[in-house]
Amino acid sequence: MSLRALNTGVSGIKQFQSALDNIGNNLANINTIGFKSSRVEFADTLNQTLKSSAPDSGAGYSGTSTAQVGNGVTVAGVKNLFTQGAVTQTGVSTDLAISGEGFFTIRKPNPDPAATTSEYFATRAGDFRLDSNGYLVTNNGYRVQGITDSLLPGGASDYADGANTGDIKIDPDGITAISTSPISSVAIDTNGKVNVTLQDGTQFVRGQLLLQNFTNPNALMKSGNNLYSNLENAGRLTGTGTFGAGGVLGGKPNTNGMGRIDSGALELSNVDISREFANMITTQRAFQANARVVTTSDQILQEIVQLVR
Repeated sequence: MSLRALNTGVSGIKQFQSALDNIGNNLANINTIGFKSSRVEFADTLNQTLKSSAPDSGAGYSGTSTAQVGNGVTVAGVKNLFTQGAVTQTGVSTDLAISGEGFFTIRKPNPDPAATTSEYFATRAGDFRLDSNGYLVTNNGYRVQGITDSLLPGGASDYADGANTGDIKIDPDGITAISTSPISSVAIDTNGKVNVTLQDGTQFVRGQLLLQNFTNPNALMKSGNNLYSNLENAGRLTGTGTFGAGGVLGGKPNTNGMGRIDSGALELSNVDISREFANMITTQRAFQANARVVTTSDQILQEIVQLVR
């Protein structure tokens, strides 16, 4: 019996160490833009059956109950909590926050110019910037995806879903036949439209960001740098085909359940400090309790060994 208790206590120590690791990671990312906290979920392991149950058999006899002894605990899963983080204003036009459902779709450029495939990621972190070529990119150079059609002056929105989806590029390439005036300002509205104003007053909608959502967001895998991979297995909600195969990369913001885009703002981490510290206290106590089980089992084994002296 003491040996079973020893193994059970060890399993508890290992699993609650994983829970402490998870809490530490949540607290470490309390200031990470767009970070989503996670929680560890436990499940009991296989039980050893000491006695099987017997059925009731008539008014004169009642059956017996099952007798089982558990063998410890295991981690059933680590669930990401995709609740909305607070949105803070930054005043930087390329900082974007999603208020509501959805993820930005990001493409990692392939270093081989002849390659036809790329890696795609999802993210809630909108701390974007413009590179020297005018592309809207993440801090590590991955390109934000959307509809890239060049539109008519005045901000007409006469393009169709799925037409020319790809990297969002802010500079006015392709419209020099209409105007060669330099860019005066760029603004992204709540629908994700990239509105370009030139110094001569001409206005263009240069493209539109697209958002993607998933039926099973917990199938997404954290890949570092605030990015999620495994997009196809998470069950994309909008668009057809596969990423990078010419299909729609997502849906338009602020429509059909997608969140709106807040320009000049960032979504902060959704880590709740008070909840994490409360979880840390209960996890620490559970860790200590299992350590005490190990200590007590050791004492019992010592007593058994001394009986044979």
